Amino acid sequence: MRPDQAGREVGIQARQNPLAADLDHVLTHTRPLWEELRGRRLFITGGTGFIGSWLLESLLWANDRFGLGVEATVLTRTPEAFRRRAPHLADQPAVTLHAGDVKSFAFPAGEFPYLIHAATESSTIRQDKTPLRMIATIVDGTRRVLDFAANCGTRKLLFLSSGAVYGPLSAGSGGVSEDYGGGPNLSVPASAYGEGKRLGELLCAAASEQYGFETKIARCFAFMGPYLPLDGHFAVGNFILDVLQQRSIRIHGDGSAVRSYLYASDLSVWLWTVLFRGKSCTPYNVGSEETISIRALAEAVSKVVDPPMTIEVNGRRREGTTVDYYAPSTARARTELGLRQHISLEDAIRGTLKWCALAL
Repeated sequence: MRPDQAGREVGIQARQNPLAADLDHVLTHTRPLWEELRGRRLFITGGTGFIGSWLLESLLWANDRFGLGVEATVLTRTPEAFRRRAPHLADQPAVTLHAGDVKSFAFPAGEFPYLIHAATESSTIRQDKTPLRMIATIVDGTRRVLDFAANCGTRKLLFLSSGAVYGPLSAGSGGVSEDYGGGPNLSVPASAYGEGKRLGELLCAAASEQYGFETKIARCFAFMGPYLPLDGHFAVGNFILDVLQQRSIRIHGDGSAVRSYLYASDLSVWLWTVLFRGKSCTPYNVGSEETISIRALAEAVSKVVDPPMTIEVNGRRREGTTVDYYAPSTARARTELGLRQHISLEDAIRGTLKWCALAL
């Protein structure tokens, strides 16, 4: 293809893809990393979820822009459902959909030097309602993925863990660091997700030592952006759905819980950097240090709408209870990997709302 033709193709793609600006943001902050993937094969579990879709979007964007010749195989239980939802990803020549369950999938043939394990139980299902299924998906799925990594020539594996490994946190302690020694309450079924991820990290570390590949661990906190589920238990997704359905923004609790949100394009930058540059078996918190209460988050969502939406608070805080807190310290990622948040909370809300309005 001549340079002028390539330029026209890039321009056409940018006009057709509503995420073009976000994906260009990812490439701006990851440009030196991609040469490592040139001509390689990558296997992704969970590639059809929120985070997985962003990894696949940004991978294919880099593949086209830099002519990397990367081939991605994506594990999915329902290939046809993914094709219907995201044909621009599923029908790419560089993408192969591999049907199977993460706990029992058949190993595809050939070598996969890079592997991303992002699969977990559906984020829209409350973990306290299905704790046994949650644990089985995380633990058995991770064991299956590690067995595959040991047999397919994997050099680097990225395991998407969670801030839930730290257990309950309270306001006033500041963002939790990777050295924090707490953990989930093992007598509470809702701890299944966090404890499952803790065991997943241990399995990855053991496999890394036994088989010799590098394991990169990303402890993911809270995010927003295109592909965010609006009908799950994510407060910001619920608020955006309220706005799109032109009803009051409803807070189901008392609004005191504290969260922080990293926008999806920044998230992609962080995850690719951890995969390529992170230290093996060293966890990195991935998230924002810009904390906000759920009540203030609802107000922030309301303010980007004209006219602003009304807010309903449906719960009351019980006397003597501590404020639920979920936010990281990202000092390790900033110091060791040079990562930082680029997209402000307000811009993140606007970007998420704009995309969701187009997608509905």
